Amino acid sequence: MQDRIFYAVCFGFILGVLLCSFVSLNFYFVILIGIIAFAIILFHTFVSKNKCLPAGRHGVLFGIFILAFSFGVLRFQISDVSAPNIFSTEGGPASGWEFNKIKLSGVIIDESSIGENNQKLTVKIKNAKDETIILVTTNLDQDFKYGDQINFEGELEKPENFLTDQGKEFDYVNYLRKDGIFYVMRYPKIEIISNGNGNFVKSVLFLVKDKFLDRMNLAIREPESLLMGGLILGEKSSFNESLRQSFVDTGTIHIVALSGYNVTIVAEWIMKIFYSFPKNIGIGAGIFSILLFVLMTGGSSTAVRAGIMASLALFARLIGRNYDVARALILAGVVMILINPFVLVFDVSFQLSFIATVAVIFFAPKIEKYFLWVTPRLGLRDIVSVTCAAYIFVLPFILYKMGNLSLVALPANVLILPFIPLTMILGFLTGFVGLVSYFSSVPLGLLSQFFLYYELTIINFFSHIPFAALSVPNFPFIFTLAIYVYFIYKLFGRSIKKFFIQED
Repeated sequence: MQDRIFYAVCFGFILGVLLCSFVSLNFYFVILIGIIAFAIILFHTFVSKNKCLPAGRHGVLFGIFILAFSFGVLRFQISDVSAPNIFSTEGGPASGWEFNKIKLSGVIIDESSIGENNQKLTVKIKNAKDETIILVTTNLDQDFKYGDQINFEGELEKPENFLTDQGKEFDYVNYLRKDGIFYVMRYPKIEIISNGNGNFVKSVLFLVKDKFLDRMNLAIREPESLLMGGLILGEKSSFNESLRQSFVDTGTIHIVALSGYNVTIVAEWIMKIFYSFPKNIGIGAGIFSILLFVLMTGGSSTAVRAGIMASLALFARLIGRNYDVARALILAGVVMILINPFVLVFDVSFQLSFIATVAVIFFAPKIEKYFLWVTPRLGLRDIVSVTCAAYIFVLPFILYKMGNLSLVALPANVLILPFIPLTMILGFLTGFVGLVSYFSSVPLGLLSQFFLYYELTIINFFSHIPFAALSVPNFPFIFTLAIYVYFIYKLFGRSIKKFFIQED
């Protein structure tokens, strides 16, 4: 019964957030539903004579589910606030959305995102009554750091959705809103007033990361150094458009993102090194590698989320207990949604990470028997089965959300992924040794360069194959939903039936 209550609470809450992400519900109506649900629970618990029978237990579960659903709706409504009206002051924007130039002052609260032709700054501004976050786009001619206080002047705008290269509408408004960003400003005049106004721990982490990258880039030349930065720190902002498109066309863009998969394969590789040691040492080594990854990325929310997902996948594959880790995975997702309800629908990285982790935990072991012909050396069989499982699971979502179908993703990933863990370990060693001595890091850098060159060669080769990738701009949502319903039924059908019919 405890298990059923757990799942009723979690899925009720998730469904409430999901529905409210698309439909606006009346606050008082939701409160009424919650009260009715609570009454149903009390009735079947204290009044009903059949409370110990299946009908009574199902009534309690139904009440708990609806109560959790109501709480999910309320949690989303609490977070769904309007853009703060802190600019309607003298010198602020004119009425409507026709903005005049406005002077503002704020603090940069994250690393600047460097692109080919510009950089984006996340700036928090405050006044006596309220605060908000603005995404500022500016040129590359000035160096900005986390914690810099700046004065800037420009035209304040409301973000707008846009069409991607595949013809899909990107919900840019809600993508920014999930991070509390309601306004954007393009190419304002900026003046740095002071430095070091951010969180001390976060400032130290970003400083170590910058030093690490500088030393690593001294020992590894471009474009290999760009790939290494993406592998170990998710640094893909310096990629030119051609290289980035090659990753997309070959279905390998995930290796340069802050994905749980990257961390998982590194942690598993480390555990293989410690295989002959006591079990606790192997677990500790894997967890340490994940912690190191999160710290080196500056502890960003994306990295933390990837670290949690990777830890769960690693733990599940280590102990082979899918049922327990299923509860842990759902609980982790619920906690993330509770903290920020917008990630459920509007954060693609959260969705991909969750789907891929489900594939690694539940689907990969089921299809591994079809890859017995692959040698188990260096974990190659495991990597092939995990790669295929993850690709099959995320493909419908990618088709619907991004409209990109890579026909060479499987062979490209199979040829590259076995070498990714070693490449990432060499990258970490190159950077850390470089912090002490540049000359000592050169041999490690040359060895890293060799593997990186091989991986870029594979990506370049497959990306130039005719029809390597196809654009699917209108993949139906109903078809996507049907596919995932089928996946859920095949993986969890028996468990779902037991949930409803098993006697206590």
